[in-house]
Amino acid sequence: MSGSGRPFDPPVALASLSGESVHEWAERGAEYAGAAFLGGIAIDEESREAARAMVADRDRTEFLPADPLAWIDRQLSALADADVRPAVNVRSATVPPVRAAAEACVAHGAILEINAHCRQAELCAAGCGETLLRDADRLAEYVRAASEAGATVSVKVRAEVAGVELRETAAAVEAAGADCLHVDAMDSEGVVASVVEAVPDLFVVANNGVRDARTVREYLTYGADAVSVGRPSDDPRVLRRVHDATAEWFTESEQRREVQP
Repeated sequence: MSGSGRPFDPPVALASLSGESVHEWAERGAEYAGAAFLGGIAIDEESREAARAMVADRDRTEFLPADPLAWIDRQLSALADADVRPAVNVRSATVPPVRAAAEACVAHGAILEINAHCRQAELCAAGCGETLLRDADRLAEYVRAASEAGATVSVKVRAEVAGVELRETAAAVEAAGADCLHVDAMDSEGVVASVVEAVPDLFVVANNGVRDARTVREYLTYGADAVSVGRPSDDPRVLRRVHDATAEWFTESEQRREVQP
C-alpha cells in the first residue's frame, strides 16, 4: 500500500470464521492484533429471514441478534477502552441498513466491513454474501453508501469464485470509496499479488491459513499490507506467532529500504 495511512496497527487482524466474534473474543486477542472483525451479522429483513432459516436448519444463531444496530452499539461500546480497533462485518441484501450500520461504526471509530464472502445457500438466495461478489456494480453501491456515511470501509471477498475477477472487483470497490479489501485467498494465495498490483493504494488484508511465520511471510511477500487470523483467532499461541512474524517481517523490510542506495 502506498501512502502513509493504515486503518489499524499492528497489521494483524482477528477474523473469526465461526461467526461468533464478540467483544470478549476481541478483548482476549487485543494484545496481538490491531483490529478485530466482529460478526458477521444480518442487518436487513431479507438477510435476517435467511439467517432464521439457518437457525432452523443448522442452529446458526450467531448471525441473528434481536436488534442489529443495538448489538453493534453494545459491542463497540464494550470495546471503547480496548487496545484494538473494532470492525463489524455485516450481511445485507439492501443498501439502507448498510448506511445505518456505517453510521453506528463511525460513532465508535470502528471499521464497517461489507460481507461479499459468505456462500451459505440461504444468504446467497437472499441476495447477500457471495452474491454481491458476483455483482461488482451492486457491491460498489454498498461501499459508496458506507463511505458517504463517513465510515472506514472494508470489503470481505473470497478467491476461486467462478466468473469473478478479483482485480476488477478490487478496482470497483476502491473507486466507490473502500479503504480495505479483506481477501480470503482460499487455495490461491498468489491472488493477493494480483490484487495488490491492481489496487496498490487499497489496504489489502490477506486471510486463509495464517498460522505461523511461513504463512505470514508468504502473504506479505505477495504484497499484503496485513494478515488476519480466522479459526484459531482464540488461540493465543497462534496469535503470538503471527504477531511476532509480522513485526519481524516489517522490521526487516524497513531495514532493507534504509540500505538501498
